Amino acid sequence: MDLAVAAVPVLTRDYAGSPGNRPVAVIGRDSRASGDFLEAAVVAGLASSGVDVLRLGVIPTPGVAFLIGALGAEFGVVLSASHNPAQDNGIKFFGRGGVKLADEIEDEIEALLRAPGGDSVPHDAFGRVTDAYSEHETYVEHLLSTLAPLPDGRAPLAGLRIVADCAHGAAYSIAPRALRRAGAEVIAIGAAPDGLNINAGVGSTHLDVLQAAVAEHGADAGLAFDGDADRCLAVDSDGEPLDGDQILTVLATDLKARQQLTGDAVVVTVMSNLGFHDAMRTAGITVIQTPVGDKHVYAAMRDGGYMLGGEQSGHIIQMGHATTGDGVLTGLHLLAALNQAGTPLSAAAKMMTRYPQVLINVRGDKARAMADPSVHTAVEAASVKLGDAGRVLLRPSGTEPAIRVMVEAAAADVAERVASDLAAVVRQAMTGASTPPGDA
Repeated sequence: MDLAVAAVPVLTRDYAGSPGNRPVAVIGRDSRASGDFLEAAVVAGLASSGVDVLRLGVIPTPGVAFLIGALGAEFGVVLSASHNPAQDNGIKFFGRGGVKLADEIEDEIEALLRAPGGDSVPHDAFGRVTDAYSEHETYVEHLLSTLAPLPDGRAPLAGLRIVADCAHGAAYSIAPRALRRAGAEVIAIGAAPDGLNINAGVGSTHLDVLQAAVAEHGADAGLAFDGDADRCLAVDSDGEPLDGDQILTVLATDLKARQQLTGDAVVVTVMSNLGFHDAMRTAGITVIQTPVGDKHVYAAMRDGGYMLGGEQSGHIIQMGHATTGDGVLTGLHLLAALNQAGTPLSAAAKMMTRYPQVLINVRGDKARAMADPSVHTAVEAASVKLGDAGRVLLRPSGTEPAIRVMVEAAAADVAERVASDLAAVVRQAMTGASTPPGDA
């Protein structure tokens, strides 16, 4: 409740509504049991601060982002811990237009939260609280409006049998509904949330379940969402998984072929696979790289006017249709692009050759290691050794005392050996000690 109260003056200070009207906020959540309690607290904080609140209930995070603009709200709140287990939960704010908050805005809210007696919002005019669950249909209609029918006039996904793994999360109802209305035959799994089973052995972090279901039902493809449905991964009819880089390859080449890829460019993070860069080079598409994090991807897209970007995790932004990653939108466009071309997902999986990638987290004093010349010397030597057939990336974690050592190479054994050697150098720079058992 206190966080909601602190956020109101920051997120409504530019409110230009007519006299007597109050700013409006929308709030949505995933299927965690704790979401009920968090929602009650956040709604109380917002309404007590003079904000009218529209409750959306269980809905994908990108659904909240879209409805902020569609309903003319000042801001939105999402209660979710994404792909984390049920016992976790979190609060995320979106600003006007459905965009994530800049770091400085979040810092400002945090400062108000921590300041004793810092709440200056009048409490003499309480906001109204209204259930707006019917707005789920507005979001579904938006998703479907972004698709074109097949050349013969049939629905975009006509003729496809799809398994949708909804992770017992926020997409459990909306994803199957949107896919069916787009013309697909849908087998929904992970679509019976009980408040405690979100992400439990299902969803984008457990693709084995989807792979088995695709084989069992003889499906053309499978889609896997995470708990709040802002990400999507896929599985082809042979059971082969497609990550975000491979999905971006399909979407980028399709848009370019239709002359709809702004600047013939796509935005990704430094973690994108080297095979993605090769595929884009072959397709004549420029790759813009950013630091890790969808905020950085969005900022580069906004500043450069680009329309497609994303991360290996399946968090993909289609700027013409959304302001944040949207798993259901991604799945619809992936399948529609292939259905338009008459290409199976198994062929799309081969559009990009994925280089073996090894990631080792080395825990310790990351600042000390990054300042050690021996680490940089080792990175340079490894890069020279790999040449054009691989790459090395050292990245201090933003959330824990660790350095992430990532190595890609054409051969898995080479990637593993180079990554292990580099991790040993980093560990020595951090502690001066030998490798602790199991640390790598």
